[in-house]
Amino acid sequence: MKIGVIGVGRLGICVALLFENCGYDILASDSRESYIRDLNDKKIDTTEPEVQRYLKDSTNIEFTTNNIRVIKECDIIYTFVATPSLEDGSYDVSAVWKVVDDIRSELPFEGKSLVIGCTTNPGDCDKIQKEVSSLGMDVYYNPEFIAQGSIIKDLQTADIVLIGGNGHRVPVIEKMYERIQLGYVIPSIHYMSTRAAEIVKIAINTYLTTKISYANVLGEVLIRSDLSDEVDSVLEAIGKDSRIGSKYLKFGYGFGGPCFPRDNRAFAAYASKVGVEFNIGETTDNFNNEHAKFLVDYFVKRNVDNLPFCFDYITYKKGTDIITESQQLRLCEDLLELGYKVYVFEQKCVVDQIYDKIVSKFPGRIIFVYDESHVTEDVFPVKL
Repeated sequence: MKIGVIGVGRLGICVALLFENCGYDILASDSRESYIRDLNDKKIDTTEPEVQRYLKDSTNIEFTTNNIRVIKECDIIYTFVATPSLEDGSYDVSAVWKVVDDIRSELPFEGKSLVIGCTTNPGDCDKIQKEVSSLGMDVYYNPEFIAQGSIIKDLQTADIVLIGGNGHRVPVIEKMYERIQLGYVIPSIHYMSTRAAEIVKIAINTYLTTKISYANVLGEVLIRSDLSDEVDSVLEAIGKDSRIGSKYLKFGYGFGGPCFPRDNRAFAAYASKVGVEFNIGETTDNFNNEHAKFLVDYFVKRNVDNLPFCFDYITYKKGTDIITESQQLRLCEDLLELGYKVYVFEQKCVVDQIYDKIVSKFPGRIIFVYDESHVTEDVFPVKL
């Protein structure tokens, strides 16, 4: 059996390499020609752990810019193309439809399967199934529940595997996921319709944004009650209740990154489309914004000596190079706007991303350093 992967960005490359490591024959495509050349030369510029090692050790994977070739040669075709957000919060799935167009341009493919791994709007996969069913191809929705900075690890230790389709078991896909898990992990596999699975994907992240905001609300209440030294112990106690759990129940920055904010808005957009007024999503988004303002005041009041602030990272999550909706970066910018000097421990690829927006705007007041030895004055650490 040969597996195809269309779209080998941050997630797609990890899935492709893990399947290859399990012994599958892989053909993967992407539209970026220089990127594909580098991959075939076993070169990749990434901060994602383990990817370089898996690529270097791979022996049975080939990369191409030709989607048609992937469709022709492979039995199961995964797609992880980009689905950016639209203004109303829903997802732009035009890149997925481009893959469908490539499929429709060929002869019927009896027995082949298209597995959509990128985030789509509820109902999109049903539409795609109608388009390709006449070609003898089945469509499944199989999103991944991972975090940037730990994609390989998260794929190997999956809590759940979600497979949307006709609701029946698909042993071949089950087996693929079982093989990439670490030996002690047995994933919980859930089958349902594609639309239900699409709802599950964004609903899980929406629940997590609500949980993050709840923890931050409680933290703010405790701080304003002169109980700031007990925030952690209070949240730990609440998290010990088995009905609640401790994951994501920490006081800190608001939610950010490329997934949580978008899925939160996408769920609200879909709920509105079917006539449900999802006030929780809007409230969570609004509180996330207000919490960012609270943190500015919180750190300014604690910095009684008006020292320069010092961040150990300004990406949305430590260990990544992603600044998408980073609450840490927002705080940094807000402090610069107030006139403070700021030190930041960050890598060059992050500096390059924000140079035009921030570095050039505050010359001499934002200083990037690589370790503490380059900080030549007393600073106030920004830590939660």
